[in-house]
Amino acid sequence: MPGPHHHAYVWLGSGDVLVKPGDAHRRPGHPEFRSAQVMPLECADWLLKPASRIEATFDEPKEGADWYADQLSQYAGLFVGSYPEGLSHEETVRALAAGEDRVGGWWVTGGRFLSLNLIACSPHPVRPDYGCPGR
Repeated sequence: MPGPHHHAYVWLGSGDVLVKPGDAHRRPGHPEFRSAQVMPLECADWLLKPASRIEATFDEPKEGADWYADQLSQYAGLFVGSYPEGLSHEETVRALAAGEDRVGGWWVTGGRFLSLNLIACSPHPVRPDYGCPGR
C-alpha cells in the first residue's frame, strides 16, 4: 500500500461549464462525471476521476508546495484583479505535511475559472474509502 502523498490537478475552463445547466455532471453519481473535464464539486472527488487527469504526484510536502507556487506564478497574468494573496509557501507545506488538501479557485480573464488542487491520497482525510487513482 502506498504511503500518504498528494495528487495535483488543474482545471482552467469557461465558467459557464461549471453550471451547465446545474452541477449534476460534477457529482460522482452522474454518468458524465468521469469524462467531464470540469472540476468536481467536492475536492476529494478528484480521486474518482481517471488517473490520466493527475498532473503530478508528490510524496514530499515541500515538492507539492513548490508545484503549487509554480502554478500560481505560471497563471499570474490571467488573474482578474489582484494576485491571490495569503497562500504562503510555508502554510502549504504545513497543510500537506498534515495530510490536508491545498485547493484554490479563482476567476481569471475571459470569464474562465482556474482551479489548482493538491489532493491528499492514501488515505484522504475526509474520504478514506476512496482508492488512489495513480498508484
